[in-house]
Amino acid sequence: MALLPLRFFGDPVLTTRAEEVTSFDEALGQLIADMTETMHAEGGIGLAANQVGVLRRVFVYDVDGVAGHIVNPVWQRVGDDTDVVAEGCLSIPDIRADVQRPTTIQMSGVDMTGRPVSMQATGMLARCMQHESDHLDGVLFVKRLAPADRKQAMAEIRHAEWFLNR
Repeated sequence: MALLPLRFFGDPVLTTRAEEVTSFDEALGQLIADMTETMHAEGGIGLAANQVGVLRRVFVYDVDGVAGHIVNPVWQRVGDDTDVVAEGCLSIPDIRADVQRPTTIQMSGVDMTGRPVSMQATGMLARCMQHESDHLDGVLFVKRLAPADRKQAMAEIRHAEWFLNR
């Protein structure tokens, strides 16, 4: 396994829609293993492939002891309940802001071998899965913010040391 370099806000790969995975081979398994190792090393709870420069529809997660990966993810909300929780992102270090999302979702996709997977997720796991799915669609969490919050987050990004020193 290997640690993969993260991509940061401003990198076009983060705003590009990832492509469907069609080849379930050893390379995909290695990517998932490397992404998992990278996510843990960076202290994250989720990581999408485009955050490491790979435009394939796959993400890994590890939330409250529930860990895994989803290839070609699709989710649907379950019920009407939403909550507002501060989110952060490994690709936008040190920036956190409130994002409203559905509290319960039904997630489906396949695993690294192409076998179907499906689960209902609630709370932080549901939030993580929605956040990572957004990444695969080229959407960063700052796009989900209320206008005033987005303006504040963008100002913080423009003045962040990691952004100025790239």
